[in-house]
Amino acid sequence: MALDEENVANLKKQLEKLFTASLRVTVPDELDVEPLIAVCDKESGDYQCNNAMKLWPRLERKGTEFTSTQSVAQALKNNLPASEMVESCSVEQGGFLNIMLSKQWVAKTIHKMLMDGIGTWAPKLPVKRAVVDFSSPNIAKEMHVGHLRSTIIGDTIARMLEFSNVEVLRRNHVGDWGTQFGMLIEFLFETFPDWENANDQAIGDLEAFYKASKKRFDSDSDFKERAQQAVVKLQSGENKHRKAWQQICEISRKGFEEVYKRLGVRLEEKGESFYNPYIPMVLDLLNEKGLVEESEGACVIFIEGKKAPLIVVKRDGGFNYASTDLAALWYRLNEEKAEWIIYLTDVSQGGHFNMVFTAAKRAGWLSAEGSKYPRADHIHFGLVKGEDGKRMQTRSTEVVRLINLLDKAKSICMEALVLRGQDREWTEEELMQLEQSAEAIGYGAVKYADLKNNRETSYTYQEKQMLNDKGDTAVYLLYAYARICSIIKKSGREINELKKVGSIELTQDAECVLGLQLLQFAEVVEEACTKLYPNVLCKYLYGLSLAFTGFYFNCQVVGSAEESSRLLLCEATRVVMEQCFHLLGITPLEII
Repeated sequence: MALDEENVANLKKQLEKLFTASLRVTVPDELDVEPLIAVCDKESGDYQCNNAMKLWPRLERKGTEFTSTQSVAQALKNNLPASEMVESCSVEQGGFLNIMLSKQWVAKTIHKMLMDGIGTWAPKLPVKRAVVDFSSPNIAKEMHVGHLRSTIIGDTIARMLEFSNVEVLRRNHVGDWGTQFGMLIEFLFETFPDWENANDQAIGDLEAFYKASKKRFDSDSDFKERAQQAVVKLQSGENKHRKAWQQICEISRKGFEEVYKRLGVRLEEKGESFYNPYIPMVLDLLNEKGLVEESEGACVIFIEGKKAPLIVVKRDGGFNYASTDLAALWYRLNEEKAEWIIYLTDVSQGGHFNMVFTAAKRAGWLSAEGSKYPRADHIHFGLVKGEDGKRMQTRSTEVVRLINLLDKAKSICMEALVLRGQDREWTEEELMQLEQSAEAIGYGAVKYADLKNNRETSYTYQEKQMLNDKGDTAVYLLYAYARICSIIKKSGREINELKKVGSIELTQDAECVLGLQLLQFAEVVEEACTKLYPNVLCKYLYGLSLAFTGFYFNCQVVGSAEESSRLLLCEATRVVMEQCFHLLGITPLEII
């Protein structure tokens, strides 16, 4: 049977195609049955088909020719179309159907990737354009450790979608609008009479500026009244207040960019203020569909199953988060033509987005079936905790600034790298290279320590553990990658030439384990991408590094009779690891 050229490296999809054909012959009346393929952890197979166990009770009730689970599995095996990818199948007790892949086919497929590029192993998704809404800090507040998860999980999801040839609109929905800006603007006028010429150095710590203005707002009724009037002037477009607002926003942006630069994250800002002009029109559309009702002086949308309605216009006539989010959703669907919109915030906002999405489904903007497009998903995540098990904060109970956390990780790595070469006298160029290495390792360690956890759970931030060069850490993985680069360099062979004239042969067990692990990359990325769980990719990357370590210790590469084949296996591992690092936003190093 011809293989699916679009998903040639996705083992699960290829096997699903084969077993779909077998199912149609074996049980032609059971058209609703889909193949159940899973990775097999036994020596008797690489994959497993588990349909027989589920089919047998149904077939037994109907009185078919089948006599047991075993007989169903045997028939599925007998009716499996011939394929170059399958070496053998065997039926186990209980009806498990084990599949052994052809070593020649695995080797040939890996070699083909080396020739054609890792992009040929990218998932094929049923969507062309997506919006990923992530990071989204508030203006006039510094990014803290609480922004870490949204920023790096969102970046990884965007990267996986981009690798899958989806056009991704990376949106930073910053909090740049609202009543707090009246307070900030009035405090700016009061503190800096020459405010138009006051730069970020003069204003200083914007977080402290925010706290000082809030303290004044809470304690001084005259200031509070002026601040409330400033909001009205800002929202009506008064030039002086608009310019002051822009100045405050610009100072914040510079601070955000420092963090994004360290993390290697790209974002396009479209904050709350961007969608504000669209709110009246969007509410009119919802009103025309009969969704907006008046309740206790406010305009609301009632959501089935919810006690409290979704308020879209407050009693005082002002708009809120719900009206802004509905306007943003409409804009992304109708103006930006996105088919999939993904929001990343902590779990506390789950109820809010559930109501917004339900309203959008009732309006006909989103598919009523959550798995169909256009669709919107809220991707929630847990907290980053300190070693005391509580929300991570400083000794003075302040939240930990994200830039300080990143700089500390880099500093620790820099000290370790310098200490390792303490007997040397470093040149300026070497110190610059060390600093770049410290950044790659330190920032990579922070990212990986977060991404390897299931995003739905909270985790404890353990600096010492995440910077360990043993175990499931970025440091270990980066060292493994550098070791592969060293082996290839030590051989003195030109890899690009070797790809053209050499071939891969999988004869030793360690080679076969590594080859299979490499080929599982495509299905893993697809699972991580469609289910939106970056930890699936992290688990794969760590497993791949362990498989390579087993290969390294059991199979001599340089100077062996199998040098060409094994160098190509090394190169394939390097390419796949490099792509995994890229998807996770981690910079690999050829030399550490």
